[in-house]
Amino acid sequence: MTEQLNAAAEAAAEPADANPVDDETGGTEGTARRRASFHTLEVSEVRRLTNDSIEVTFAVPPVLADEYDYIPGQYVALRAQLADPADGDEGTPREVRRSYSICAAPQRFDDGSSEIKVAIKRDLGGVFSTWANESLEAGATLDVMSPAGAFISKHRMTGLNDPSSIDTEAEHTFVAVAAGSGITPIMAIARTVLAANENVRFDLVYANKAAMDVMFVEELADIKDRYPSRFALHHVLSREQRISPLLSGRVDAEKLTTLLNTVIHADDVDEWFLCGPFELVQLVRDTLSGRGVEPEKVRYELFTTGTPTNLEGNIGRPVVEDPSGKNFEIEFRLDGLSGSVKSPVSANETILNAALRVRPDVPFACAGGVCGTCRAKLVTGTVDMAENYALEADEVERGFVLTCQSRPTSDCVSVDFDA
Repeated sequence: MTEQLNAAAEAAAEPADANPVDDETGGTEGTARRRASFHTLEVSEVRRLTNDSIEVTFAVPPVLADEYDYIPGQYVALRAQLADPADGDEGTPREVRRSYSICAAPQRFDDGSSEIKVAIKRDLGGVFSTWANESLEAGATLDVMSPAGAFISKHRMTGLNDPSSIDTEAEHTFVAVAAGSGITPIMAIARTVLAANENVRFDLVYANKAAMDVMFVEELADIKDRYPSRFALHHVLSREQRISPLLSGRVDAEKLTTLLNTVIHADDVDEWFLCGPFELVQLVRDTLSGRGVEPEKVRYELFTTGTPTNLEGNIGRPVVEDPSGKNFEIEFRLDGLSGSVKSPVSANETILNAALRVRPDVPFACAGGVCGTCRAKLVTGTVDMAENYALEADEVERGFVLTCQSRPTSDCVSVDFDA
């Protein structure tokens, strides 16, 4: 996951995937929902992509290579202790977590090591993204969460680092619509499926403000040169005039409909990948739905969802139990261990925030209802889930909730992070 955030929502998170898969399709449930764990990795390279974005490569030693196997489209969360520049020189460092999509196809080197590549785009007022763009250098170390997320193909074409499991026979047509740093997971997906199967066609509509803002411009040109008959790239620039009016200006409903009718054979697409801000993703989803495209063919990941939950580091915002006894009883299971905490009714506290106060290792990455890292199964009680951009309808029906968005509505609530 790119840093899919804006100034107001940088703390909200990056990837929003809403599409888990199973063993018979593009990945494994265990991989898509692998329990998050952090390891300290060294930065082996920092490469400038644009004036406001960089590509960061983390070296993964052989002993951790299995932990960092991933399916193209997944993301990692980065964790660092940073002071907010707005606080001046006296600012106190605090834990900051940001999620970024992996932008390279999986590979293992001869010595058994591997690497993780992410792109970090600077956001106005963004604490982590500004620090990374201005200060992060090769040789530095950061805590990197094991890959997670389900913004991946349902087709068996990735196979992690097991080439024998890749489907190299089936004919598939994929279409991606991305904006800005939303290109990051699309890069990994496109590179992998095009290299794996000579019968694959991949169309990409990539929206940016101007040519100078296009991330991975050379890499995209290289993919086009390598697969000229199978990879079609359509740059849409909102603030620059292009030769074709269709590729100039914002992607609105009219422009999208024209693209689908004239440039992309929308009726023959096996799978769609949408990655960008909420407005664009929702526009494309609604348009495809209106054309009769089956929802299960549409994969999407969001940049932002609005105002993030106010979490302080990995300990939760301060909350004191109500001495009058007006508290919710919250029980949870994590890594086979049971925990419990009381949450004052007046605090309007999420389950995640409450659990973090007694178990700092409770998994989360964005706290904005986007990434799905804090997913748990509701065992007993009832909750109100404010936002959900990461769970499919069938997961909700099976009782799963996003704990960063869920607040108790019954006296006692029990959730299982291990489910």
